[in-house]
Amino acid sequence: MSDTPPQADTLFEFPCAFPIKIMGLADNALAQTVLEVVLSHAPDFDGATMEMRASSGGKYVSLTCTINATSRPQLDALYQELSSHPLVKVVL
Repeated sequence: MSDTPPQADTLFEFPCAFPIKIMGLADNALAQTVLEVVLSHAPDFDGATMEMRASSGGKYVSLTCTINATSRPQLDALYQELSSHPLVKVVL
């Protein structure tokens, strides 16, 4: 019988502050869409803390949202939903 905890497959100790970087097309709807998705998975996220940075050419934008992550399944679901959005190109 193993003495390893059930969450041993992760490098994180939950809950923890977890930054998520989302890169996508510079579209007015991107920030609002990302905020809605993040809030659906992390209701305590403060949208005022979202950081936005435009690419040098202005075609793309990166958003950083630091959430209070509570579990690996929460992060997996959030990454999946963000990655599947048509305006989002990369989620790190």
